[in-house]
Amino acid sequence: MTRYAYQTKSLDPIEQDNHAGHVDVEDAIAALTTTTTAALTKQSAEVAQLADALGRLEAKAGRPGFRSDAANDNVKPTLDTEHKALGMFARSGDDSEFKSMQTQVDPSGGYVVLPAVSTSMTKRIWDQSPIRRLARNVTMESGDSFQEPLDKDESEAVWVGETQTRSATATPDLALLTIPLCEIWAQQPITQKLLDTSYINVGAWIEEKLSDKFARAEGVEFVSGADPLKPQGFMTLGKSLLGDMASRPATSLQFVVSGGATTVTADGLRDLFWSLRAGHRANATWLMASSTANAIDKLKNGTGDYVWRDSSVAGLPPTLLGKPVEFDENMPAIGAGTYPIALGDWPRGYVIIDRLGMRFARDPFTSKPHVLFDCFKRVGGGVSNTDAIKLLKISA
Repeated sequence: MTRYAYQTKSLDPIEQDNHAGHVDVEDAIAALTTTTTAALTKQSAEVAQLADALGRLEAKAGRPGFRSDAANDNVKPTLDTEHKALGMFARSGDDSEFKSMQTQVDPSGGYVVLPAVSTSMTKRIWDQSPIRRLARNVTMESGDSFQEPLDKDESEAVWVGETQTRSATATPDLALLTIPLCEIWAQQPITQKLLDTSYINVGAWIEEKLSDKFARAEGVEFVSGADPLKPQGFMTLGKSLLGDMASRPATSLQFVVSGGATTVTADGLRDLFWSLRAGHRANATWLMASSTANAIDKLKNGTGDYVWRDSSVAGLPPTLLGKPVEFDENMPAIGAGTYPIALGDWPRGYVIIDRLGMRFARDPFTSKPHVLFDCFKRVGGGVSNTDAIKLLKISA
């Protein structure tokens, strides 16, 4: 069997010198790597210390939502941070956090708040106001009014032969719908005891109270507002028996009679239902007060069936003749000559406009020991299509 033999050989002096030099270069590279790594580690630690110090300075300056990582430098304040700022402003008048969240200063005073609180308040109002839920809502970032063109007539088309002379056809008349922004103001007194109660989220409490006040005030005007300083209520328009294709005034709503001098009848409801043209009827919703719904709930058709249908699904509204019913206590009650029921394609029939943001002011002096907290917002409303809303008049 062959065996392998290992032979060693001594390096001559020149080879020994070259080998030694090679070893010195490797040692130098290793030493340089160690030194560079140590320097970079030290610099990273210094950068981290600077970022931490900057974070503390930003926090002290009252900028909620700051994070030291570059990817989150522009994180917006959350609803909680805006509630905290509102609470601090209400308790002591300290507006340091409040100022840090403003998008601009209103020339007349107060602050325009970032969208979190504004959006939350709008949602609360939307939940409480049927017209808010049903109508078309438009948010404006600038301007004092909302405008859009209205096509009052349909353009004409005529049949012609191949060689027949083409005469000019009628063109539609265009009008301009203008809905001005109105200012609404609410004041919420706050006792000093409540402000001193640390476990109360004062900002959230203020938001809830002001939202309730705005919702009630807006709800009244969207139905019956007639003051030029307030949104236009759809019930304040003129009333006419003329249909859509007749020469009804452009600023009037069509009504049908109920069929009873002091009551609602099933036939009257059906007449109202069919007064809406097909395009609007497909998206129609009934609007009435609870007392009116109570009366309709007892009505039966010719076969003895109730015309009212309660929803079998939680959270869904009841239906009347297949269309959902919304309750608005600002609608008139049933009585001779009143208009207690509306049926409409509300997104096409009514427009609500909101100016983005709200202004807040604090008054600790006028009503001691209470602190008065004022909130201002701008809102408008008006009928955009009189063909899309129909009314029922209590009349024989």
